[in-house]
Amino acid sequence: MTVNVLFAGRAASWPAYEPELKRAFDALGLTVNLGCDFAPQEVDYIIYAPTGPVSDFTPFTRLKAVLSLWAGVEKIVPNTTLTAPLTRMVDAGLELGMREWVAGHTLRYHLGMDAHIQGQTGTWEPKVPPLARDRKVTILGLGALGRAVAETLAALGFAVTGWSRTQKQLDGVTCHAGEDGLRRALEQAEIVVLLLPDTPATTNILNAETLAMLPRGARIINPGRGPLIDDDALLAALDSGQVGHATLDVFRVEPLPPEHPYWAHPNVTVTPHIASETRESTAAEVITENIRRCEAGEPMLHLVDRSLGY
Repeated sequence: MTVNVLFAGRAASWPAYEPELKRAFDALGLTVNLGCDFAPQEVDYIIYAPTGPVSDFTPFTRLKAVLSLWAGVEKIVPNTTLTAPLTRMVDAGLELGMREWVAGHTLRYHLGMDAHIQGQTGTWEPKVPPLARDRKVTILGLGALGRAVAETLAALGFAVTGWSRTQKQLDGVTCHAGEDGLRRALEQAEIVVLLLPDTPATTNILNAETLAMLPRGARIINPGRGPLIDDDALLAALDSGQVGHATLDVFRVEPLPPEHPYWAHPNVTVTPHIASETRESTAAEVITENIRRCEAGEPMLHLVDRSLGY
């Protein structure tokens, strides 16, 4: 039987996704009706983004699964009208982009690049950075993106520590878990990278108390989620010198309002949610493989545990 797949992402993204999805379905030998306009009771799968047109899933009476185009699912998990299985986006293109962005900003801090880029004053100050093996970097969150970043930084020689809700094991990475593990992970961190999901348990995980655990002058890189950081606490820590600098790519409100103090703070770098992006070609392969699996009665990949929020 031909299945009906509704694309319910942003209308502006449909022209880019349509050919990639069709190519991926053809490569798997799947016969589908793919479009943006089906009667709800005729839809088998929804390719979904929170910015798309669907918010009430009640009319989709034969729905088999919702396949999110976003890695973060905090905006859909609370939706009580969705009772079908939900998958999140774990995309090779997203992972590669995150590896590159975090590695670049980590190396920027490690090598002290800002002093040379912004300090062309004619003063000769030969300050040699330590080797990467002597620079302690902590990754908060060891999901798909956190693992990828931890592995990349470890491969560059950094002394990498990872922290997660439950205990993980990664070659070349010291792994901690739980409340005590968080303290151990932060107490030695010269650079902290946040790649946790946005859940009630992770909201404001960097707050006045946890920021005080860091070595004085530590650097923060946040390409994860805006609510992971208590903004007022971070600004206070930056003003006091407890945190030396923060590079922030995600925020509670986006676009970040022009009047927000992050823009003007001398020790904050704002980037406009560009750390990584889902690529249509690789995302299409993830979506179509999950539909193939569901149709074949196989377990789908990247299923969301709604009790945990990711």
